[in-house]
Amino acid sequence: MLGRVLAVSAFLSASAAQAGSADIFAFTDATGVTHFTNVPTSDVYRLVAKGPVDAAPPPSASVGPINWTARGESYARLIDRAAKSARLQPALIRAVIAVESAFNPRAVSRVGAQGLMQLHPDTARRYGVGDAFDPEQNVGAGTRYLRDLLIRYHDNLELALAAYNAGESAVDRHGGQIPPYRETREYVPAVLRLYRIFLTQAA
Repeated sequence: MLGRVLAVSAFLSASAAQAGSADIFAFTDATGVTHFTNVPTSDVYRLVAKGPVDAAPPPSASVGPINWTARGESYARLIDRAAKSARLQPALIRAVIAVESAFNPRAVSRVGAQGLMQLHPDTARRYGVGDAFDPEQNVGAGTRYLRDLLIRYHDNLELALAAYNAGESAVDRHGGQIPPYRETREYVPAVLRLYRIFLTQAA
């Protein structure tokens, strides 16, 4: 959701041929905002997801990786059930959760989006969520919402993700294109990159 706890930076700044460019690094700043990049610029970044390219992480990752797998595995069965019910790939739901909340079920954005999939209160009500901090309710509703967005945008995943972040009205106002908001323009490729990584890991 727009205004979520996480921020994504520099995802498109490196070519795929760069060593380590398929890896994802992150750090959480003093305000609690998590920043993602595939090109770490300082040693505050830590490796959070290993890409499919067999390349060593750059020296700036030497402080050690966040245990991303352990965070995701805590909710693996819940994600699998929700994804199966909505006929979506679990890797896609994992990627959305990773970028939205870093698997923090108590995450709250500056605009009030809540929980693992950062449900806005209006979205939570639309999908009958009584407690947005309950992981099962949150992931179930967020997954159904993403499925409905894919239906709305004729399986265009980029537009569905843009609408998940900025809202359907923003996508529609901009002629069925990704809105020109910096956060949304960074959010979509961030989710897609993690989606590819999680698909590779699942395989």
